[in-house]
Amino acid sequence: MPDLTWDDHVAWLLDPSDGACLPDVYVAGTTVADWQALLDLVVEQGWAFEYSEGDAVLPLPRAATVLSRPADAECPNLRVWPDPEVCAIFRFLGAQEIDFDVDLRELQGQERLDILCGFLAVIGRRLGKSVPMYFEGDTQEPFLGYDVGADRVLVR
Repeated sequence: MPDLTWDDHVAWLLDPSDGACLPDVYVAGTTVADWQALLDLVVEQGWAFEYSEGDAVLPLPRAATVLSRPADAECPNLRVWPDPEVCAIFRFLGAQEIDFDVDLRELQGQERLDILCGFLAVIGRRLGKSVPMYFEGDTQEPFLGYDVGADRVLVR
């Protein structure tokens, strides 16, 4: 049974028609070790990914290497496809928070919702942390996310 059902819980929350299509996901209170656990998870899960710095696509580095770059260096991105039709974009802004977003236009329907829920849960379980999702640009109240205490994705 899915964590959430499209029709009953989230169709209206994940509606991209209002123009805000990139909700923000933040895992707070992280460390370089948590980032490395995430990178290891991406490889272990066999998810397609692409690491880039500016226009250069590069091999996936160790978390300590990418997070110790100079302050004026361009922010690297890690694109991860837990499914060929669903992409999450991670930004290495600092060790203390794992920051990524997803595109609501890729998350329409029950099948894609199940992919999102599974993705958030796998990350949360590996890190032992909640993985909340916020409306684009609003970090005050999450609207959905993996809750580590409940061990499932919930609407907030």
